[in-house]
Amino acid sequence: MHWLWVLIVGAIIGAIAGAITSKGQSMGWLSNIIAGLIGSSLGEALLGSWGPQLAGMAIIPSIIGAIILVALVSFIMSRLNMGR
Repeated sequence: MHWLWVLIVGAIIGAIAGAITSKGQSMGWLSNIIAGLIGSSLGEALLGSWGPQLAGMAIIPSIIGAIILVALVSFIMSRLNMGR
C-alpha cells in the first residue's frame, strides 16, 4: 500500500511542477510520476528533508526538485529540437 501512495504523491508533485513551469500540458501521467519521484530525490539531496512529509517525501523540497528537473529537461529538449 505504501508504494501506491508513493506513486500518487509522485504524480501530484510532478503535476505541480509541470503546472508551475507551464510544461504540464505536454507531460502525461507517467512523466508526472517520473518527474515527481526523481525530483523528490533531487530536491531532498539538495535541500534536505525539512517541512511536511507525505509518503516518505518532504513535500516542499520535492516540489522544488521536480521544478528544477522539469525545467532542465524542458530546456534540453527544446535545444535538441532546435537543432533539427
